Amino acid sequence: MKNNKLKGWLYLLPAILFLGFFMVYPLIDVFIYSAEEGYNFVTQTSKGVGLYNFSYVLRDPYFMQAVKNTFIIVIITVPLSTGFALLIALALNSITKLKELFQTIYFLPYVTNTLAVGLVFMILFRKTAYTDGMVNLLIQFFGGEGVDFIDGPYWAKMFVMCFYTIWVVLPFKVLILTSALASVNQDYYNAAKIDGTSKGRIFRRITLPMISPMIFYLVITGFIGAFKAYSDQVALFGTDLNAAGMNTMVGYVYDMLYGNAGGYPSYASAAAVILFAIVLTITCVNLMVSKKNVHY
Repeated sequence: MKNNKLKGWLYLLPAILFLGFFMVYPLIDVFIYSAEEGYNFVTQTSKGVGLYNFSYVLRDPYFMQAVKNTFIIVIITVPLSTGFALLIALALNSITKLKELFQTIYFLPYVTNTLAVGLVFMILFRKTAYTDGMVNLLIQFFGGEGVDFIDGPYWAKMFVMCFYTIWVVLPFKVLILTSALASVNQDYYNAAKIDGTSKGRIFRRITLPMISPMIFYLVITGFIGAFKAYSDQVALFGTDLNAAGMNTMVGYVYDMLYGNAGGYPSYASAAAVILFAIVLTITCVNLMVSKKNVHY
């Protein structure tokens, strides 16, 4: 028995070392940096330990704007993308012919480069000296007034951002939910049909409970992914996200480290710790909710 345990730990050792070096150590390092006040990046020295970095970050208008943008993206995109994915998955599950073809078509955007997709969206929505963009041309065709969705008002830029985010994450969620629907035992549906149960009741009482673990998984990963959003914003609005008013919390951390006004690892670490606390809190809340609403 002892030899088996030793072999097990030896098998796990590479993974433990990898996770420890690339995940645990950086996390501890971030907490240390966040508490060091007046940290000098060149001399690797600080003036003391305290909470000034957190105070500075929480009073920084750029950070507060980044928090606002991030929460709007999270609140809008996670529920909508999950809901749309469920509807599309139900539609695909009801198709008998060419089902695999439609699944492949829906999954193609997920394997496409994010920056390339962002550039396409920018071309579709952006006004230039030569054209108003395809989307504005459609709006004007139906009698509306064109809007500059990339360099225009805040609500327009946020609309494009949320629309783009939903479009990017939708294929993966559709694939997961389609697989979950296919794994539901057909005996439940057959028994419900014999009893004359309506389709709506079948969906509420059988389908949703049976695929609830996958829905919960997508919600959790959706929240985490939305809070880590950064590359999508760069693809649409360029690298100067503060000027565009579309920065995110991860973008703020990057700017504090490597941006034009960067070189402040302590401020970046403080912002990263705040982001970590927010994501951890929301994940814990979701886990508590899942105990009552998820059927394993």
